[in-house]
Parts: sequence; C-alpha cells; structure tokens
Amino acid sequence: MNLTAEQITQKLLDRLWMQYIQRVSYARTYVELVTRQGGTVHNDHIALRTLNTNTGKQPSGVEAFRPIWEALGFIEQSQYQFPKKKLNAIHFQHPNIKFPKVFVSQLEVDHLPTDIQKIINEAVNNTQSLLSKYDYALLEELKEQKMLDEAAAHSLIESLFRFFKRPWEAPLKDTVLQVNEVSQYGAWTLLHGNSINHFTAYINFQQVEAWPTITKTVEGLRNAQVPMKKNIEGEANSILQQSSTEAVTEACLVKLNNGGESTIEWTYAYYELAERGIDPTTGELFQGFLGEQATHLFDMTGKQ
Repeated sequence: MNLTAEQITQKLLDRLWMQYIQRVSYARTYVELVTRQGGTVHNDHIALRTLNTNTGKQPSGVEAFRPIWEALGFIEQSQYQFPKKKLNAIHFQHPNIKFPKVFVSQLEVDHLPTDIQKIINEAVNNTQSLLSKYDYALLEELKEQKMLDEAAAHSLIESLFRFFKRPWEAPLKDTVLQVNEVSQYGAWTLLHGNSINHFTAYINFQQVEAWPTITKTVEGLRNAQVPMKKNIEGEANSILQQSSTEAVTEACLVKLNNGGESTIEWTYAYYELAERGIDPTTGELFQGFLGEQATHLFDMTGKQ
C-alpha cells in the first residue's frame, strides 16, 4: 500500500501538533475551550526559525526546510524582509487549504556585530544533519511521485518528526546571554533550533458562537486566565488581525565554560491567533503576511 504526499503531510503535522500542545499549555487550554463550545481547531500557519550562516552539514537558513515542505507539496509564495531585526523570511502554502501555511524566517548572522557573529558560528558550524542521505532520497522520490510505499513513508515521517528540534549541540550559557543582548531571536534559535516556533489558530474557521472574532477570542482566553499579548495587531475588518498568548518557558540545556552542563529558563513558544479579511485585489481571504505586524509578534519570545 502507498501513502500519498497529503497523507504523509497530515500524519507529520498531527505529530508535530500533538508535541506542541504538550509543550505549550496555553494552546492546550485553547483547544479545550474551543472543543467544549462545539468549535473547530484549525491552524492558519506554522512558524519556524533558523540561522543563515554555516550550520555544518545542515543547509544554511531556510534552505534547511525547503526540501521538506516542497516534497510535501507546499509552494513558496512570498518573501519578507525585517531589516531592523536582521531577518528575512518566506512562506510556503499548500494547494489543499486544510493544511496550514508555513512561515520560515532566518537570522542574517553576517549582519550582526562581528563578535556576535563569531560566537554564533562557533556554536553551530559543526552541526550534523538530522536527515540522512536516505531521507533526502525519499524526499526527492516523494516530490516526483507524490507518494511512497508504506514502509518508506513511515520511515520518512519518523525522520522528519525528529528533524524539528535543536540540530546543533547545546550552546554555551554565556553565548546565549551575549547573543540575547543583540538578538533575542538569535538566542531563541540557538536554544531551540528547528523546533516549531508557534502554531496559529485560524479564527475564521473556529465556529465558536461566543467567539466570532479575534477580539472576542482574546477576551475569552483572558477570562480563562490565559496570559495574552497586550494588543491586537491590525485594525478591525482589515485583511489580517493577529494576537497571541504569551510564551511558555522551559528549562533549556546549556553548556558551562568549565565543560559542565546546566539548564537555563527560557521562552519557548506562544500560540498565535489570526483572523483574515477579504483581499480587495482577489475578492478572497488574504493569505499572506504583513511585515510590521510580524515584527511585533517576533518579540513575544523575548527574554526579559
């Protein structure tokens, strides 16, 4: 029996989602509240972060993710620039609208101060690939044939699931703290690597009568004691409004200068909310992203 690319995609996304809601309690609360009210949990997009520099045997920047999403049938749509944060990004979209979009951003390490470039590069330049030559061969076969036999499909799903974690060795604690002074995005990525940065509720398909808008959803989550972003990005009835929970924190493994290991409490992920409006140029729901709003959401993983 064969599994199609869409079946493989769904199985991978299901596993990533289940892992994410185990780590992000606020997302679990959202799921419980929406389900209790007879609504539907539908994710608008997934966000991923990476470093555009020499990352050893893992391709640099967004190119580490491209073979995966393109093999699964996603198509690059748009590019985005965030010069103040030294970030660039792209987003992929699947022809099947039931799948979330994928927003992948990268830190332009060579745009950072020289001393920060040096310690980031030292932390990641000996990274081993989390995907084998066999995995890449399966991705290429899947991209061409749109299916794999069952054994190969399950092997690939396992490998891809394991890909979404930190691929480099645990960074030095001092490195994380120094990078954080310049780029909280960079510090986060050193600690979490390829891990899912966040999933995003698609409010348009939520179908909760008491929460017909993002405003009402934010209000409902606040009433349930979920800590939320202070404001909603975007005007009411605009093409895109966004907000999020605050980020949960985790104990992250770090190395010490004496060769030992320790942990550091750091932000992991938030759960975003997105409500999309009609794009006047197409007459359909806007499916892209807005740079200024995304900039503010990057800050939700800031470490105080």
